[in-house]
Amino acid sequence: MTKLFSIITVAALTASFIACGPSAEEKAKVEAQAQHQADSIADALVKAQTETAPETTTATPSTEVKAETKTETKTKKH
Repeated sequence: MTKLFSIITVAALTASFIACGPSAEEKAKVEAQAQHQADSIADALVKAQTETAPETTTATPSTEVKAETKTETKTKKH
């Protein structure tokens, strides 16, 4: 009887932990917010660069900053 009660308790606890995880919608929303925040930071950096430094390159500053942030995120994931 004690073993049966233990098994039922473990099953109930496992089910409750699994049920409390975030849904796919919540995960997508958090990822979209993170992307929006990263874009806002990149835009602010571009604006700060264009206000303080003269333009000497042929590429636009926004593409340079976005390329740098993509490279940084790729290296951090590995």
